[in-house]
Amino acid sequence: MATIGLIGGMSWESTAVYYRLLNEGVRMRQGGLHSADVLMHSVDFSPIAEMQAAGDWAAAGAAMANSARRLESGGASCLVLATNTMHKLADHITQATNLPFLHLADVTAKAIRRTQSRRPLLLATRFTMEQRFYRDRLAAFGVEALVPDEAERTDVHRIIYEELCRGRIEPASKARYLEIVGRAIREEGADGVILGCTEITLLLSQSDFEIPVFDTTALHVEAALDFVGDMAEQVAA
Repeated sequence: MATIGLIGGMSWESTAVYYRLLNEGVRMRQGGLHSADVLMHSVDFSPIAEMQAAGDWAAAGAAMANSARRLESGGASCLVLATNTMHKLADHITQATNLPFLHLADVTAKAIRRTQSRRPLLLATRFTMEQRFYRDRLAAFGVEALVPDEAERTDVHRIIYEELCRGRIEPASKARYLEIVGRAIREEGADGVILGCTEITLLLSQSDFEIPVFDTTALHVEAALDFVGDMAEQVAA
C-alpha cells in the first residue's frame, strides 16, 4: 500500500476524524486487520490560527511547505492537507515537493457534479467563505457556491474557532447553522450544502437535510484511498 502523507492539526479535532475514516475505509475495502498506511505531521494550530487572523499567509505557507517536505522525506507517496482553509496555500505545498497533492476543492467539486446540485451553500471559515481561492476552484467545475450573509458568516466562523476546534458541540450552534441553511434554501435557491470546514462534520450531516450534503472530510478520505489504491495497482502491474 502507498503511504498517505497527512498534514493535520488544523484542528486536531477534525484530523482525528480523518485518521479514523482512513482506517475504517481501508478495513472496509480490504477486511481483516488491515489499516491505513499513514504518515502524519500534526502542527500546533495556535500559531497557525494567529497567522490566519493577522493575514500573515506567507508565514502560514512556509509552515505548510515545511510540513510537506517533512512528509516527503519520511516516505509519503502523496499529500493530503486535512483542512479546507489552508488550501489557500496549496501552491506552497505543491512547489515544496514532488509528491502528488489531492486538492480538497477539486474532490468536492467532482462530488457535487455527480449530483443535480449546482448552487450549494458553502459553510466554512470566514477566510474560505469570503476569499476567492476556494469558490473559484469550484467555479472551474461549473459549481456556483453561495455564501451566508455577513451576520451569518460571523456566526459560522465563531462557532468553528470558539467551539468545534475546541471539541465543543453545542445544540444551539447546530440550530443556528440549520437556520442559516434554511434561509439560503428559501431565499437564494441553495440546492446543496458544503461542509467546507473539516470540523463542521462534527456538527452537521446528511441526516439533517433533504438536499445533498457534501462532507469534505469524508470525500477527501475516499479520494485519498482511491488514489493510493490506484498507485498500488500501477506498481503491481
